[in-house]
Amino acid sequence: MSAASCLRSEDQFLCCICLDVFTDPVTTPCGHNFCKNCITEHWNSNDQYLCPMCKEVFNTRPKLRVNTFISEKVSQFRQEAQQKASSSSSEQQAAKPGEVPCDVCTGTKLKALKSCLVCLISYCETHLEPHLTMSRLKRHQLMDPVENLEDRMCMKHDKPLELFCKTDQTYVCVLCSVLDHKTHEFVPLKEEYEGKKAELGKTTGLYG
Repeated sequence: MSAASCLRSEDQFLCCICLDVFTDPVTTPCGHNFCKNCITEHWNSNDQYLCPMCKEVFNTRPKLRVNTFISEKVSQFRQEAQQKASSSSSEQQAAKPGEVPCDVCTGTKLKALKSCLVCLISYCETHLEPHLTMSRLKRHQLMDPVENLEDRMCMKHDKPLELFCKTDQTYVCVLCSVLDHKTHEFVPLKEEYEGKKAELGKTTGLYG
């Protein structure tokens, strides 16, 4: 199955209310499908019994029954997704010393491809997939994987510490540089890290 057809099939099984794969899919009289809990809560919190998809209004609350066809298809889709995840994880590499491991993997920790600045979690290729395919997760900001992501976030502005303030000799985020360290001298964190590494190399070279 190609990636494109896989994405198309996933879209067919997404509830438009929670934007996740259906759980107990039910069909409204107008023919649209939702998670049973999603549409029930939607109607509980609104004055009208309205379909969120086509906006058709029902005079009385429709009786909802589980759509067995969609339910079976969703079950098959979940099984295929799990098989795909397990087969792809066997092809991926376990994280080596010095590499950032996936925070979600149980057992053998695979090498992380990206870290999410919203979830504060690092993901391997398999566990990263929802961030690339699901609309609500696509809005999350991803960066190259880093360990101890929470320690690398600015406590004041909840942004990644991407800069090094040479004036105060401290790590800062972009907002810090504009608001609190306006007149100071900055370098990107990577540049500071490379500089320190080079200095360390010279030092060890002297004593080596």
